[in-house]
Amino acid sequence: MIAVDPLFAHGLNWEVWVIVLVKVLAAFVVLLVATAMMIWFERKVISDMQSRIGPNRAGPWGILQTLADGTKLVFKEDLLPDQADRLTFKLAPYLSVVPAVLIFAVVPVGGVIRIGSHVFEMQVSDPPMGILLVLAMSGIAVYGVMLAGWSSGSKYPLLGSVRASAQVISYEAALGMTVVTVVLVSHSLSTEAIVQSQSGGFWHWNLIRLGFLPFIFFMIAITAELTRPPFDLTEAEQELVGGFHTEYSSIRFGLFFLAEFMNTITMSAVVVTLFFGGPNGLIPAIPGATIYMPIIWFSLKTVAFCFIYVWFRAALPRLRYDQLMDLGWKRLIPVTLAWLILVAAVVTWHWAGLIMIPVVLVAGALLVRAMQLGDRRSEEQSVLPVIGRRVTRVVRDPGTGGGA
Repeated sequence: MIAVDPLFAHGLNWEVWVIVLVKVLAAFVVLLVATAMMIWFERKVISDMQSRIGPNRAGPWGILQTLADGTKLVFKEDLLPDQADRLTFKLAPYLSVVPAVLIFAVVPVGGVIRIGSHVFEMQVSDPPMGILLVLAMSGIAVYGVMLAGWSSGSKYPLLGSVRASAQVISYEAALGMTVVTVVLVSHSLSTEAIVQSQSGGFWHWNLIRLGFLPFIFFMIAITAELTRPPFDLTEAEQELVGGFHTEYSSIRFGLFFLAEFMNTITMSAVVVTLFFGGPNGLIPAIPGATIYMPIIWFSLKTVAFCFIYVWFRAALPRLRYDQLMDLGWKRLIPVTLAWLILVAAVVTWHWAGLIMIPVVLVAGALLVRAMQLGDRRSEEQSVLPVIGRRVTRVVRDPGTGGGA
């Protein structure tokens, strides 16, 4: 099933170009305002959870604190380390912001609107392979982090950027396989088509159709992709002084700060699109409700997931790096692969596909057994070769009878 944007059904003219331009500007402005509100929202909610006051000076309830902080960052001195690669150092922050904006461009935020003879969807663009664009942009975003650490000419930012690359690679596979399960039941790569396949009631949401577990896998993987707590190993200040952006200041540091919260909003919107029906919801019989109610439903669902990310930051301790890697490679990837096989079998063979359950269980048991055997090996047996173990043996001194 290939979705076609009705705006382009009758070709291009100046009116179509004006509508496209308005949609682009509106989406960009809304995303920027939402990011500013998200920063205030996170600081305020965490302060409430930890019995602190939080922002309360700039504006009512401290709502203008983000504007004050942004103004301060703009006027701070923009430092450039002596050993830095100038072009890459300046370019890296933009490579973190741009993917977040492009991901939001393919997210449906409402229904269909008619203006004169033109009918268009409440999203900037609906490419036939929109969900692949989301996966590509989520992977490209790490280039900004990697290049920022490398171009700084300092070792601590480099360590943070290397961590980010390994972390994204570790969870990209699980993220992709979870998205494939959604594509299998939706029969389309278009984000609008995925939303339409979930219309007709909440029992049609992919959250229920896929059995809840893919949603949990996706949340874990995307949280690691965003390097949000408890997976914020790229900026572990106790170990890395601040991570990949240690050498940044002024507006360039502000862009990294902006990208983190913007990505949180866009990925919350992606979760709503993939598993919770997007803007679908109960629409009352009120004039104009078909226009604004889908936007309200989408906004409420997205805000709920933004709150969940804030809750994670306030409640969960940071994982160790070995725990992060074990969760990604030893647990999340095998489980998501097993669930993908089951979903593919059921979609292809219907109820007969359940025959794959014992196959998956046997394969899982063999994998668990292999991991247990690996864990039982001592560090010396798994790392040192045989000749190395001979060198480390205790040698007796024949003259003294003691050990050398």
